[in-house]
Amino acid sequence: MRKKTVVAAGFFEKCRQKINKIRIDGMGLFALLFVFLLMVGLNVSKQLPKNMAGAIFLMVSLGAVLYDLGHHLPIVKSYLGGGSVFTTIVSALIAWAGFVPQSALETVKGFLSTSNFLEFYIVSLVVSAIFKMDRQLILKATIRFLPVAFMTMFSVFILVGLIGQLLGLGFWHTTFFITFPMMAGGVGAGIVPLSTIYGSALGLPSGDVLSQLFPPLVLSNLLAIILAGLLVKNTKHSVWNGQGRLLRERFGTKQNLNIQPTMQPQQLLSGMMAALTLSMLARLLHALFPLVNSFAFLILLSIVLKASGLLSSEFEESAVLFGQLIVKTMTHAVLAGVGLTMLDLSALMTAFSWQLLLCVVTSILLMVLIAGFLGKIFGLYPIETAITAGLCNHSMGGTGNVAVLSAANRMNLIAFAQMGNRIGGALILAIAGLLITIFG
Repeated sequence: MRKKTVVAAGFFEKCRQKINKIRIDGMGLFALLFVFLLMVGLNVSKQLPKNMAGAIFLMVSLGAVLYDLGHHLPIVKSYLGGGSVFTTIVSALIAWAGFVPQSALETVKGFLSTSNFLEFYIVSLVVSAIFKMDRQLILKATIRFLPVAFMTMFSVFILVGLIGQLLGLGFWHTTFFITFPMMAGGVGAGIVPLSTIYGSALGLPSGDVLSQLFPPLVLSNLLAIILAGLLVKNTKHSVWNGQGRLLRERFGTKQNLNIQPTMQPQQLLSGMMAALTLSMLARLLHALFPLVNSFAFLILLSIVLKASGLLSSEFEESAVLFGQLIVKTMTHAVLAGVGLTMLDLSALMTAFSWQLLLCVVTSILLMVLIAGFLGKIFGLYPIETAITAGLCNHSMGGTGNVAVLSAANRMNLIAFAQMGNRIGGALILAIAGLLITIFG
């Protein structure tokens, strides 16, 4: 009897040791379970604080659990984009089903949008990604990437419009209300000003127009996330897959700086201020030249500083370290927040039709094929180009880019995704304003 007791005790001790080794977003399994149950209890009792602390607590606990589940569920991890897609979609389903109180959703939305944590997050990623690149790579990649992105968008605009004509939707209706919303650069900098442009030209309330522009954008964003994961998974050993590198190796450039993993508090503060300083300068330039998006100025400033070598390596390293800290600690939380507050599944299902689905799917596939083909011609890796110049130009702006790149495990390419998304989106707004006046 005593021997059986000893054996049982040894078995449970081994189990305890194995469980203690499990870490999910830095937390032990039991600690995360406690945090998650506490979050559920706060939401059920409607006691979640309506401030930054409450928003972060909800997003981190929900994002950690959902991402880990999606990362391990067989079908999801193999065919549906893994943890990134699972976190975003399940969070949206939870919000749509009413499992999260409206007060909690408003708290998260206020933190992400009103306080604009998302902009802070994306700014940190963009500056970090650019400063981490080799000085020669950034110039060679940029002058090849932008033509690919613009040519891809123009080709898809023509081809999807023709498909819409064949489906009975009409070339210009398909262009104005399906294709352009997907390529306009997201919500705040994309379909919101686009709805104002359309409303002014057509004599309609911009709110009514916005309700027509939102569904194709949401659907294209979801499909882009899923396809990004599938694309990387099924080309893992292909010569077309750059394994995170955009510029092909035959041009003889290095991909990354040799950043040391050690972090000092002063370095993190310096890195944060580097990102914020560039963001403030970009805002100032945007105020002086309103036609150019502030993110476009941010990317341009970062590229110029990196390519010129004006900053010390210590300063660049600090910005990279801070960006890596933000990526590793807040990406899963951001995906959960985006799903909870920015993916309106009700609007999508209300406007859903087989014609809309066919146009969106066709547009997504064309973006991938054309961007990948042009990328190969211009000396870029086709898979990375298809993701950044293709799928990210069918996402919901910065938040969509994060979800797409996270699904593809290509977060280091956020600068190029933002480059195509913001500059290309601005061009779409200008073109849409001209065409709606002529053909609307």
